[in-house]
Amino acid sequence: MSHPRGRLLGLVALAAAVPVLQNVLFLELDFRSAEGLSPQGSAVWPYDSYNDMRWLLVYHDSWQEYALGLVVAVGLRGLLSAGLVSLAWPVEARRPDRRRILLRNLGIAALTAVIVTPFAALAVAAGVVSLSWFVFAAVGPMLLLAPFLQRAAVNPHGWRGLPSAALVGWSLLDFALITVAGAIVWRVPGWWTLLVAALAGAANGLLWNRSVRAAVLPARVHWPRIPVTPIVVVLALAIPLAAQVVTSSPAHQVKTFRPPLLDRPLPASVRYAVIVLGTHDSRYDGRPAVDPAAETFSYAGRDAAGRPLPYGSQDTHRSLESSAALLARQVDALHARTGRPVALLGESEGAMVGRTYLRDHPDSPVQALLMFSPLVRAARTYYPPEDSSAGWGIAPGWQLRGVFALVARVSGGGDSPDEPFIRSLLANAPFYRFQTMCPVPGVRMIAFLPTVSATELPPGPFTQIPVYEVPALHGGLLGRPDVTARTIDFLEGKDVQSRRSEYPTLQLLGAAWQAPALAVTINPVWRGQVSPGPPFSTARLCGKQS
Repeated sequence: MSHPRGRLLGLVALAAAVPVLQNVLFLELDFRSAEGLSPQGSAVWPYDSYNDMRWLLVYHDSWQEYALGLVVAVGLRGLLSAGLVSLAWPVEARRPDRRRILLRNLGIAALTAVIVTPFAALAVAAGVVSLSWFVFAAVGPMLLLAPFLQRAAVNPHGWRGLPSAALVGWSLLDFALITVAGAIVWRVPGWWTLLVAALAGAANGLLWNRSVRAAVLPARVHWPRIPVTPIVVVLALAIPLAAQVVTSSPAHQVKTFRPPLLDRPLPASVRYAVIVLGTHDSRYDGRPAVDPAAETFSYAGRDAAGRPLPYGSQDTHRSLESSAALLARQVDALHARTGRPVALLGESEGAMVGRTYLRDHPDSPVQALLMFSPLVRAARTYYPPEDSSAGWGIAPGWQLRGVFALVARVSGGGDSPDEPFIRSLLANAPFYRFQTMCPVPGVRMIAFLPTVSATELPPGPFTQIPVYEVPALHGGLLGRPDVTARTIDFLEGKDVQSRRSEYPTLQLLGAAWQAPALAVTINPVWRGQVSPGPPFSTARLCGKQS
Protein backbone atom coordinates (compact mmCIF):
# COMPACT_ATOMS: atom_id res chain seq x y z
CA MET A 1 0.00 0.00 0.00
CA SER A 2 1.39 3.39 -0.93
CA HIS A 3 2.03 6.01 1.74
CA PRO A 4 -1.13 8.08 2.54
CA ARG A 5 0.76 11.38 2.24
CA GLY A 6 2.16 10.41 -1.15
CA ARG A 7 -1.28 9.44 -2.39
CA LEU A 8 -2.72 12.76 -1.20
CA LEU A 9 0.02 14.71 -2.95
CA GLY A 10 -0.58 12.72 -6.13
CA LEU A 11 -4.31 13.37 -5.85
CA VAL A 12 -3.83 17.11 -5.45
CA ALA A 13 -1.31 17.25 -8.30
CA LEU A 14 -3.56 15.33 -10.70
CA ALA A 15 -6.61 17.43 -9.83
CA ALA A 16 -4.61 20.66 -10.23
CA ALA A 17 -3.11 19.67 -13.58
CA VAL A 18 -6.44 19.42 -15.41
CA PRO A 19 -7.67 23.04 -15.01
CA VAL A 20 -4.14 24.33 -15.58
CA LEU A 21 -3.88 22.51 -18.93
CA GLN A 22 -7.32 23.78 -19.92
CA ASN A 23 -6.38 27.36 -19.13
CA VAL A 24 -3.13 27.09 -21.07
CA LEU A 25 -5.26 26.23 -24.10
CA PHE A 26 -7.72 29.07 -23.40
CA LEU A 27 -4.89 31.59 -23.07
CA GLU A 28 -3.30 30.45 -26.32
CA LEU A 29 -6.66 30.74 -28.12
CA ASP A 30 -7.58 34.04 -26.39
CA PHE A 31 -10.77 32.28 -25.29
CA ARG A 32 -11.28 34.63 -22.36
CA SER A 33 -14.94 33.91 -21.71
CA ALA A 34 -14.29 30.18 -21.18
CA GLU A 35 -11.63 30.55 -18.49
CA GLY A 36 -14.20 30.37 -15.70
CA LEU A 37 -15.14 26.84 -16.77
CA SER A 38 -11.73 25.33 -16.10
CA PRO A 39 -12.08 24.56 -12.35
CA GLN A 40 -14.85 22.09 -13.23
CA GLY A 41 -12.39 19.98 -15.21
CA SER A 42 -11.39 18.08 -12.05
CA ALA A 43 -14.49 18.66 -9.92
CA VAL A 44 -16.40 15.81 -8.29
CA TRP A 45 -19.36 14.09 -9.92
CA PRO A 46 -21.52 15.30 -11.68
CA TYR A 47 -20.00 18.75 -12.17
CA ASP A 48 -17.10 17.28 -14.15
CA SER A 49 -19.37 15.45 -16.60
CA TYR A 50 -21.65 18.49 -16.89
CA ASN A 51 -18.58 20.46 -17.97
CA ASP A 52 -17.66 17.81 -20.57
CA MET A 53 -21.15 17.63 -22.06
CA ARG A 54 -21.47 21.40 -22.47
CA TRP A 55 -18.28 21.48 -24.50
CA LEU A 56 -19.33 18.50 -26.57
CA LEU A 57 -22.83 19.84 -27.30
CA VAL A 58 -21.47 23.16 -28.55
CA TYR A 59 -18.42 21.88 -30.44
CA HIS A 60 -19.53 19.16 -32.84
CA ASP A 61 -20.90 19.65 -36.35
CA SER A 62 -22.20 16.17 -37.25
CA TRP A 63 -23.73 13.13 -35.62
CA GLN A 64 -20.52 11.21 -36.30
CA GLU A 65 -18.44 13.84 -34.47
CA TYR A 66 -20.92 13.84 -31.61
CA ALA A 67 -20.77 10.05 -31.23
CA LEU A 68 -16.97 10.00 -31.41
CA GLY A 69 -16.71 12.94 -29.02
CA LEU A 70 -19.05 11.23 -26.56
CA VAL A 71 -16.94 8.06 -26.55
CA VAL A 72 -13.74 10.07 -26.07
CA ALA A 73 -15.26 12.27 -23.35
CA VAL A 74 -16.61 9.28 -21.42
CA GLY A 75 -13.33 7.39 -21.79
CA LEU A 76 -11.15 10.29 -20.62
CA ARG A 77 -13.51 11.16 -17.78
CA GLY A 78 -13.63 7.54 -16.64
CA LEU A 79 -9.84 7.28 -16.67
CA LEU A 80 -9.37 10.55 -14.80
CA SER A 81 -12.02 9.73 -12.22
CA ALA A 82 -10.56 6.25 -11.69
CA GLY A 83 -7.22 7.83 -10.91
CA LEU A 84 -8.75 10.40 -8.57
CA VAL A 85 -10.89 7.81 -6.76
CA SER A 86 -7.96 5.43 -6.40
CA LEU A 87 -5.76 8.15 -4.92
CA ALA A 88 -8.57 9.41 -2.67
CA TRP A 89 -9.50 6.00 -1.27
CA PRO A 90 -9.29 6.05 2.56
CA VAL A 91 -6.55 3.92 4.05
CA GLU A 92 -8.97 2.50 6.63
CA ALA A 93 -10.92 0.68 3.92
CA ARG A 94 -9.79 -2.05 1.56
CA ARG A 95 -9.34 -0.50 -1.88
CA PRO A 96 -10.65 -2.53 -4.85
CA ASP A 97 -8.13 -3.45 -7.50
CA ARG A 98 -7.42 -0.84 -10.17
CA ARG A 99 -9.24 -2.76 -12.90
CA ARG A 100 -12.47 -2.81 -10.88
CA ILE A 101 -12.15 0.90 -10.05
CA LEU A 102 -11.51 1.69 -13.73
CA LEU A 103 -14.46 -0.31 -15.01
CA ARG A 104 -16.77 1.15 -12.40
CA ASN A 105 -15.73 4.71 -13.19
CA LEU A 106 -16.04 4.17 -16.94
CA GLY A 107 -19.58 2.94 -16.36
CA ILE A 108 -20.42 5.83 -14.04
CA ALA A 109 -18.92 8.27 -16.56
CA ALA A 110 -21.16 6.90 -19.29
CA LEU A 111 -24.24 6.92 -17.09
CA THR A 112 -23.57 10.41 -15.74
CA ALA A 113 -23.06 11.74 -19.26
CA VAL A 114 -26.51 10.45 -20.18
CA ILE A 115 -28.06 11.94 -17.04
CA VAL A 116 -26.53 15.43 -17.34
CA THR A 117 -26.85 15.82 -21.13
CA PRO A 118 -30.42 17.24 -20.95
CA PHE A 119 -29.21 19.86 -18.49
CA ALA A 120 -26.25 20.67 -20.72
CA ALA A 121 -28.73 21.13 -23.59
CA LEU A 122 -30.60 23.67 -21.44
CA ALA A 123 -27.30 25.50 -20.97
CA VAL A 124 -27.00 25.64 -24.77
CA ALA A 125 -30.54 27.07 -24.90
CA ALA A 126 -29.49 29.69 -22.35
CA GLY A 127 -26.66 30.68 -24.68
CA VAL A 128 -29.15 31.15 -27.53
CA VAL A 129 -31.84 33.23 -25.83
CA SER A 130 -29.73 34.65 -22.95
CA LEU A 131 -32.36 33.86 -20.32
CA SER A 132 -31.31 33.03 -16.77
CA TRP A 133 -34.27 30.62 -16.36
CA PHE A 134 -32.44 28.06 -18.50
CA VAL A 135 -29.22 28.50 -16.48
CA PHE A 136 -31.05 27.87 -13.20
CA ALA A 137 -33.01 24.95 -14.67
CA ALA A 138 -29.73 23.37 -15.81
CA VAL A 139 -27.66 23.96 -12.67
CA GLY A 140 -30.26 23.42 -9.94
CA PRO A 141 -30.63 19.65 -10.49
CA MET A 142 -26.83 19.27 -10.28
CA LEU A 143 -27.00 20.22 -6.61
CA LEU A 144 -29.59 17.53 -6.01
CA LEU A 145 -27.76 14.84 -7.98
CA ALA A 146 -24.22 15.42 -6.74
CA PRO A 147 -24.11 13.53 -3.41
CA PHE A 148 -26.10 10.59 -4.82
CA LEU A 149 -23.88 10.14 -7.88
CA GLN A 150 -20.72 10.57 -5.82
CA ARG A 151 -21.79 7.76 -3.50
CA ALA A 152 -22.80 5.50 -6.40
CA ALA A 153 -19.44 6.10 -8.09
CA VAL A 154 -17.42 4.46 -5.31
CA ASN A 155 -19.84 2.14 -3.51
CA PRO A 156 -21.32 -0.97 -5.20
CA HIS A 157 -24.43 -0.49 -3.06
CA GLY A 158 -24.46 3.28 -3.55
CA TRP A 159 -27.70 3.20 -5.53
CA ARG A 160 -29.56 2.34 -2.35
CA GLY A 161 -29.99 4.51 0.70
CA LEU A 162 -29.36 8.17 1.41
CA PRO A 163 -25.95 9.85 1.28
CA SER A 164 -24.57 11.01 4.58
CA ALA A 165 -24.80 14.61 5.74
CA ALA A 166 -21.02 14.84 5.33
CA LEU A 167 -21.22 13.83 1.67
CA VAL A 168 -24.00 16.36 1.03
CA GLY A 169 -21.89 19.03 2.68
CA TRP A 170 -18.76 18.22 0.68
CA SER A 171 -20.68 18.23 -2.61
CA LEU A 172 -22.22 21.62 -1.81
CA LEU A 173 -18.80 22.94 -0.88
CA ASP A 174 -17.42 21.83 -4.26
CA PHE A 175 -20.26 23.66 -6.00
CA ALA A 176 -19.35 26.80 -4.08
CA LEU A 177 -15.67 26.26 -4.79
CA ILE A 178 -15.98 25.96 -8.57
CA THR A 179 -18.42 28.90 -8.65
CA VAL A 180 -16.06 31.24 -6.78
CA ALA A 181 -12.94 29.83 -8.44
CA GLY A 182 -14.52 30.36 -11.87
CA ALA A 183 -15.04 34.02 -10.97
CA ILE A 184 -11.48 34.48 -9.72
CA VAL A 185 -9.90 32.61 -12.64
CA TRP A 186 -11.67 34.93 -15.04
CA ARG A 187 -10.93 38.05 -13.00
CA VAL A 188 -7.15 37.74 -12.66
CA PRO A 189 -5.08 38.88 -15.67
CA GLY A 190 -3.15 36.83 -18.19
CA TRP A 191 -1.04 33.93 -17.04
CA TRP A 192 -1.96 34.52 -13.40
CA THR A 193 -5.05 32.49 -14.24
CA LEU A 194 -2.84 29.39 -14.21
CA LEU A 195 -1.96 29.92 -10.56
CA VAL A 196 -5.61 30.35 -9.58
CA ALA A 197 -6.62 27.36 -11.72
CA ALA A 198 -3.95 25.26 -10.02
CA LEU A 199 -5.17 26.28 -6.56
CA ALA A 200 -8.78 25.56 -7.55
CA GLY A 201 -7.78 22.17 -8.92
CA ALA A 202 -5.80 21.38 -5.78
CA ALA A 203 -8.87 22.24 -3.71
CA ASN A 204 -10.88 19.90 -5.94
CA GLY A 205 -8.37 17.17 -5.08
CA LEU A 206 -8.89 17.73 -1.36
CA LEU A 207 -12.65 17.56 -1.88
CA TRP A 208 -12.26 14.30 -3.81
CA ASN A 209 -10.41 13.00 -0.77
CA ARG A 210 -13.19 14.03 1.59
CA SER A 211 -16.05 13.00 -0.72
CA VAL A 212 -14.67 9.52 -1.42
CA ARG A 213 -14.02 9.01 2.26
CA ALA A 214 -17.57 10.07 3.15
CA ALA A 215 -18.96 7.74 0.47
CA VAL A 216 -16.85 4.72 1.43
CA LEU A 217 -17.06 5.13 5.20
CA PRO A 218 -20.52 6.53 5.99
CA ALA A 219 -21.38 6.72 9.67
CA ARG A 220 -24.81 5.29 8.98
CA VAL A 221 -26.86 4.67 5.84
CA HIS A 222 -30.51 5.61 6.08
CA TRP A 223 -33.06 3.70 3.96
CA PRO A 224 -30.40 1.11 3.01
CA ARG A 225 -32.81 -1.07 1.00
CA ILE A 226 -34.55 1.66 -1.01
CA PRO A 227 -33.11 2.51 -4.48
CA VAL A 228 -33.04 6.22 -3.71
CA THR A 229 -30.53 7.27 -6.36
CA PRO A 230 -32.64 6.20 -9.38
CA ILE A 231 -35.62 7.98 -7.83
CA VAL A 232 -33.60 11.16 -7.36
CA VAL A 233 -32.31 10.98 -10.94
CA VAL A 234 -35.87 10.80 -12.25
CA LEU A 235 -36.90 13.65 -9.96
CA ALA A 236 -33.96 15.80 -11.10
CA LEU A 237 -34.88 15.21 -14.73
CA ALA A 238 -38.52 16.05 -14.01
CA ILE A 239 -37.93 19.31 -12.15
CA PRO A 240 -37.01 21.52 -15.15
CA LEU A 241 -39.66 19.82 -17.28
CA ALA A 242 -42.33 20.50 -14.67
CA ALA A 243 -41.27 24.12 -14.30
CA GLN A 244 -41.30 24.57 -18.07
CA VAL A 245 -44.76 22.98 -18.26
CA VAL A 246 -46.07 25.46 -15.69
CA THR A 247 -44.54 28.52 -17.31
CA SER A 248 -45.49 27.43 -20.84
CA SER A 249 -49.15 26.66 -20.12
CA PRO A 250 -51.60 29.22 -21.54
CA ALA A 251 -52.89 29.98 -18.05
CA HIS A 252 -49.46 31.21 -16.95
CA GLN A 253 -48.36 33.07 -20.07
CA VAL A 254 -48.21 36.85 -20.24
CA LYS A 255 -51.66 38.42 -20.10
CA THR A 256 -52.78 41.38 -22.17
CA PHE A 257 -49.84 43.71 -22.70
CA ARG A 258 -50.82 47.04 -21.17
CA PRO A 259 -48.00 48.89 -19.36
CA PRO A 260 -49.02 51.90 -17.22
CA LEU A 261 -47.41 54.29 -19.69
CA LEU A 262 -50.29 53.65 -22.10
CA ASP A 263 -52.95 54.49 -19.51
CA ARG A 264 -51.91 58.10 -18.97
CA PRO A 265 -51.20 61.17 -21.11
CA LEU A 266 -47.57 61.77 -21.98
CA PRO A 267 -46.12 64.82 -20.19
CA ALA A 268 -46.02 67.96 -22.33
CA SER A 269 -42.23 67.96 -21.97
CA VAL A 270 -41.97 64.69 -23.94
CA ARG A 271 -41.30 65.59 -27.56
CA TYR A 272 -41.52 62.03 -28.91
CA ALA A 273 -44.36 59.98 -30.27
CA VAL A 274 -44.08 56.60 -28.54
CA ILE A 275 -44.48 52.99 -29.68
CA VAL A 276 -44.41 50.34 -26.97
CA LEU A 277 -43.37 46.80 -28.03
CA GLY A 278 -44.52 43.79 -26.01
CA THR A 279 -42.75 40.66 -24.88
CA HIS A 280 -42.68 37.17 -26.30
CA ASP A 281 -46.04 35.41 -25.81
CA SER A 282 -47.74 38.71 -24.93
CA ARG A 283 -51.26 39.57 -26.12
CA TYR A 284 -52.87 42.85 -27.20
CA ASP A 285 -56.63 43.47 -27.14
CA GLY A 286 -56.65 46.44 -29.51
CA ARG A 287 -57.38 49.15 -26.94
CA PRO A 288 -55.77 52.44 -27.97
CA ALA A 289 -53.46 54.32 -25.64
CA VAL A 290 -54.85 57.26 -23.67
CA ASP A 291 -52.43 59.65 -25.37
CA PRO A 292 -52.95 59.86 -29.16
CA ALA A 293 -49.16 60.19 -29.58
CA ALA A 294 -48.61 56.69 -28.10
CA GLU A 295 -49.34 53.29 -29.61
CA THR A 296 -48.84 49.61 -28.91
CA PHE A 297 -46.84 47.80 -31.56
CA SER A 298 -48.90 45.02 -33.10
CA TYR A 299 -47.22 41.77 -34.08
CA ALA A 300 -50.29 41.24 -36.34
CA GLY A 301 -49.95 44.49 -38.31
CA ARG A 302 -52.47 47.29 -38.83
CA ASP A 303 -56.06 47.46 -40.03
CA ALA A 304 -57.36 49.42 -43.03
CA ALA A 305 -57.59 52.58 -40.92
CA GLY A 306 -53.97 52.23 -39.79
CA ARG A 307 -54.78 51.17 -36.24
CA PRO A 308 -52.68 48.42 -34.59
CA LEU A 309 -54.55 45.12 -34.79
CA PRO A 310 -55.15 42.93 -31.72
CA TYR A 311 -52.69 40.04 -31.57
CA GLY A 312 -52.35 36.73 -29.75
CA SER A 313 -49.34 35.06 -28.20
CA GLN A 314 -48.55 33.02 -31.33
CA ASP A 315 -48.19 36.23 -33.36
CA THR A 316 -45.10 37.09 -31.32
CA HIS A 317 -43.30 33.96 -32.58
CA ARG A 318 -42.53 35.53 -35.97
CA SER A 319 -38.98 36.36 -37.05
CA LEU A 320 -37.32 39.54 -35.85
CA GLU A 321 -36.93 40.73 -39.45
CA SER A 322 -40.64 40.37 -40.21
CA SER A 323 -41.56 42.11 -36.94
CA ALA A 324 -39.13 44.91 -37.77
CA ALA A 325 -40.79 45.29 -41.19
CA LEU A 326 -44.21 45.64 -39.52
CA LEU A 327 -42.71 48.12 -37.08
CA ALA A 328 -41.31 50.19 -39.94
CA ARG A 329 -44.78 50.74 -41.37
CA GLN A 330 -46.17 51.63 -37.94
CA VAL A 331 -43.30 54.04 -37.26
CA ASP A 332 -43.81 55.82 -40.58
CA ALA A 333 -47.56 56.12 -40.03
CA LEU A 334 -47.21 57.46 -36.47
CA HIS A 335 -44.52 59.92 -37.51
CA ALA A 336 -46.67 61.17 -40.41
CA ARG A 337 -49.73 61.53 -38.16
CA THR A 338 -48.01 63.32 -35.25
CA GLY A 339 -45.10 65.08 -36.94
CA ARG A 340 -42.92 64.03 -33.98
CA PRO A 341 -39.74 61.99 -33.83
CA VAL A 342 -40.46 58.48 -32.57
CA ALA A 343 -39.27 56.70 -29.42
CA LEU A 344 -39.41 52.90 -29.25
CA LEU A 345 -39.93 51.22 -25.87
CA GLY A 346 -39.43 47.46 -26.17
CA GLU A 347 -39.45 44.75 -23.51
CA SER A 348 -37.58 41.45 -24.02
CA GLU A 349 -38.46 40.35 -27.57
CA GLY A 350 -39.85 43.83 -28.17
CA ALA A 351 -36.43 45.28 -27.36
CA MET A 352 -34.84 42.99 -29.94
CA VAL A 353 -37.43 43.99 -32.54
CA GLY A 354 -36.63 47.65 -31.91
CA ARG A 355 -32.88 47.02 -32.18
CA THR A 356 -33.37 45.01 -35.38
CA TYR A 357 -35.44 47.86 -36.82
CA LEU A 358 -32.60 50.33 -36.22
CA ARG A 359 -30.17 47.94 -37.92
CA ASP A 360 -32.40 47.59 -40.98
CA HIS A 361 -33.53 51.26 -41.14
CA PRO A 362 -30.56 53.50 -40.38
CA ASP A 363 -32.35 56.62 -41.68
CA SER A 364 -35.66 56.62 -39.86
CA PRO A 365 -37.83 58.90 -37.72
CA VAL A 366 -36.79 56.95 -34.60
CA GLN A 367 -34.58 59.07 -32.35
CA ALA A 368 -34.80 57.10 -29.10
CA LEU A 369 -34.72 53.42 -28.16
CA LEU A 370 -35.44 52.22 -24.65
CA MET A 371 -34.79 48.48 -24.17
CA PHE A 372 -36.25 46.72 -21.13
CA SER A 373 -34.86 43.26 -20.31
CA PRO A 374 -33.15 42.92 -23.72
CA LEU A 375 -31.53 39.59 -24.61
CA VAL A 376 -27.97 40.73 -23.95
CA ARG A 377 -25.22 38.82 -25.80
CA ALA A 378 -27.78 36.38 -27.23
CA ALA A 379 -26.98 33.66 -29.80
CA ARG A 380 -23.64 32.64 -28.26
CA THR A 381 -24.43 29.02 -29.17
CA TYR A 382 -26.03 27.43 -32.21
CA TYR A 383 -28.00 24.46 -33.51
CA PRO A 384 -29.04 23.95 -37.16
CA PRO A 385 -32.63 23.93 -38.50
CA GLU A 386 -34.74 20.82 -38.17
CA ASP A 387 -34.26 19.78 -41.80
CA SER A 388 -30.44 19.86 -41.56
CA SER A 389 -28.46 16.63 -41.48
CA ALA A 390 -25.35 18.30 -40.02
CA GLY A 391 -24.23 21.56 -38.45
CA TRP A 392 -22.71 22.88 -35.26
CA GLY A 393 -24.80 21.79 -32.28
CA ILE A 394 -27.02 19.34 -34.13
CA ALA A 395 -27.39 17.07 -31.05
CA PRO A 396 -28.67 19.70 -28.56
CA GLY A 397 -31.04 20.98 -31.23
CA TRP A 398 -32.82 17.63 -31.30
CA GLN A 399 -32.63 17.26 -27.53
CA LEU A 400 -34.33 20.64 -27.11
CA ARG A 401 -36.97 19.71 -29.69
CA GLY A 402 -37.75 16.63 -27.62
CA VAL A 403 -38.00 18.65 -24.40
CA PHE A 404 -40.25 21.31 -25.94
CA ALA A 405 -42.42 18.73 -27.68
CA LEU A 406 -42.98 16.95 -24.37
CA VAL A 407 -43.73 20.23 -22.61
CA ALA A 408 -46.16 21.28 -25.36
CA ARG A 409 -47.94 17.93 -25.18
CA VAL A 410 -48.47 18.27 -21.44
CA SER A 411 -49.08 22.01 -21.11
CA GLY A 412 -50.73 22.92 -24.42
CA GLY A 413 -48.16 25.68 -24.95
CA GLY A 414 -46.81 26.50 -28.39
CA ASP A 415 -43.14 27.36 -27.82
CA SER A 416 -40.59 25.68 -30.06
CA PRO A 417 -36.79 25.87 -30.37
CA ASP A 418 -37.34 26.29 -34.13
CA GLU A 419 -39.92 29.05 -34.10
CA PRO A 420 -39.04 31.93 -36.48
CA PHE A 421 -38.12 34.26 -33.61
CA ILE A 422 -35.45 31.84 -32.33
CA ARG A 423 -34.18 30.96 -35.79
CA SER A 424 -33.76 34.65 -36.64
CA LEU A 425 -31.56 35.05 -33.54
CA LEU A 426 -29.48 32.05 -34.57
CA ALA A 427 -29.15 33.09 -38.21
CA ASN A 428 -27.89 36.57 -37.29
CA ALA A 429 -25.89 35.66 -34.21
CA PRO A 430 -22.90 37.97 -34.80
CA PHE A 431 -25.19 41.01 -34.71
CA TYR A 432 -27.19 39.98 -31.66
CA ARG A 433 -24.13 38.75 -29.78
CA PHE A 434 -21.96 41.80 -30.38
CA GLN A 435 -24.13 44.73 -31.52
CA THR A 436 -27.36 44.79 -29.50
CA MET A 437 -25.90 47.00 -26.77
CA CYS A 438 -24.01 49.32 -29.11
CA PRO A 439 -24.82 52.97 -29.91
CA VAL A 440 -26.62 53.95 -33.11
CA PRO A 441 -25.75 57.37 -34.58
CA GLY A 442 -28.52 59.91 -34.05
CA VAL A 443 -30.48 57.73 -31.60
CA ARG A 444 -30.61 58.16 -27.82
CA MET A 445 -30.42 54.69 -26.27
CA ILE A 446 -30.69 53.10 -22.84
CA ALA A 447 -31.12 49.55 -21.54
CA PHE A 448 -33.04 48.79 -18.36
CA LEU A 449 -31.50 45.57 -17.08
CA PRO A 450 -32.83 43.26 -14.36
CA THR A 451 -29.99 42.13 -12.12
CA VAL A 452 -30.84 38.48 -12.82
CA SER A 453 -29.59 39.02 -16.38
CA ALA A 454 -26.05 39.24 -14.99
CA THR A 455 -26.06 35.50 -14.29
CA GLU A 456 -26.65 34.68 -17.95
CA LEU A 457 -23.86 36.93 -19.28
CA PRO A 458 -20.24 35.92 -19.80
CA PRO A 459 -18.02 38.15 -17.66
CA GLY A 460 -16.54 41.24 -19.20
CA PRO A 461 -17.78 44.32 -21.04
CA PHE A 462 -21.11 43.92 -22.76
CA THR A 463 -22.42 47.43 -23.44
CA GLN A 464 -21.43 50.82 -24.80
CA ILE A 465 -24.81 52.45 -24.14
CA PRO A 466 -26.19 53.76 -20.82
CA VAL A 467 -27.81 51.16 -18.58
CA TYR A 468 -30.17 51.31 -15.64
CA GLU A 469 -29.83 48.18 -13.52
CA VAL A 470 -32.85 47.13 -11.45
CA PRO A 471 -33.13 44.39 -8.79
CA ALA A 472 -35.67 42.27 -10.67
CA LEU A 473 -36.34 39.16 -12.70
CA HIS A 474 -36.55 39.14 -16.50
CA GLY A 475 -39.61 40.89 -17.95
CA GLY A 476 -42.19 43.05 -16.23
CA LEU A 477 -39.97 46.13 -15.89
CA LEU A 478 -42.37 48.29 -17.90
CA GLY A 479 -45.03 47.57 -15.30
CA ARG A 480 -42.98 48.91 -12.35
CA PRO A 481 -43.75 52.46 -11.13
CA ASP A 482 -40.08 53.27 -10.46
CA VAL A 483 -39.04 52.16 -13.95
CA THR A 484 -41.96 54.07 -15.48
CA ALA A 485 -40.76 57.23 -13.70
CA ARG A 486 -37.23 56.81 -15.04
CA THR A 487 -38.67 56.11 -18.50
CA ILE A 488 -40.47 59.46 -18.44
CA ASP A 489 -37.26 61.14 -17.27
CA PHE A 490 -35.40 59.69 -20.24
CA LEU A 491 -38.13 60.71 -22.68
CA GLU A 492 -37.93 64.24 -21.26
CA GLY A 493 -34.25 64.33 -22.20
CA LYS A 494 -32.71 63.73 -18.78
CA ASP A 495 -29.57 61.67 -18.24
CA VAL A 496 -30.74 58.38 -16.74
CA GLN A 497 -28.15 55.81 -15.65
CA SER A 498 -27.67 53.52 -12.67
CA ARG A 499 -25.22 50.68 -12.18
CA ARG A 500 -25.48 48.37 -9.20
CA SER A 501 -22.37 47.04 -7.49
CA GLU A 502 -23.66 43.46 -7.42
CA TYR A 503 -24.16 43.24 -11.18
CA PRO A 504 -20.52 42.57 -12.18
CA THR A 505 -20.16 40.22 -9.19
CA LEU A 506 -23.14 38.17 -10.39
CA GLN A 507 -21.58 38.12 -13.86
CA LEU A 508 -18.41 36.65 -12.43
CA LEU A 509 -20.22 34.07 -10.29
CA GLY A 510 -22.18 32.90 -13.30
CA ALA A 511 -19.02 32.35 -15.35
CA ALA A 512 -18.62 28.73 -14.27
CA TRP A 513 -22.11 27.75 -15.42
CA GLN A 514 -22.31 29.21 -18.92
CA ALA A 515 -22.09 27.01 -21.99
CA PRO A 516 -18.93 27.90 -23.93
CA ALA A 517 -19.56 30.28 -26.81
CA LEU A 518 -19.27 28.97 -30.36
CA ALA A 519 -16.53 30.82 -32.24
CA VAL A 520 -18.21 33.09 -34.79
CA THR A 521 -15.66 32.44 -37.52
CA ILE A 522 -16.12 28.66 -37.74
CA ASN A 523 -19.86 28.51 -38.41
CA PRO A 524 -20.52 28.69 -42.19
CA VAL A 525 -23.99 30.12 -41.48
CA TRP A 526 -22.35 33.28 -40.13
CA ARG A 527 -19.75 33.76 -42.85
CA GLY A 528 -20.07 37.17 -44.42
CA GLN A 529 -21.53 38.60 -41.21
CA VAL A 530 -18.27 38.86 -39.31
CA SER A 531 -14.82 40.18 -40.15
CA PRO A 532 -11.81 37.83 -40.02
CA GLY A 533 -9.87 37.71 -36.80
CA PRO A 534 -9.12 35.54 -33.78
CA PRO A 535 -12.11 33.18 -33.51
CA PHE A 536 -12.59 33.43 -29.75
CA SER A 537 -11.75 37.09 -29.11
CA THR A 538 -14.34 39.34 -27.46
CA ALA A 539 -12.87 42.41 -29.18
CA ARG A 540 -15.73 42.31 -31.71
CA LEU A 541 -18.09 43.97 -29.23
CA CYS A 542 -19.38 47.06 -31.04
CA GLY A 543 -16.68 46.57 -33.68
CA LYS A 544 -17.03 46.15 -37.43
CA GLN A 545 -18.81 42.89 -38.26
CA SER A 546 -18.52 42.61 -42.01
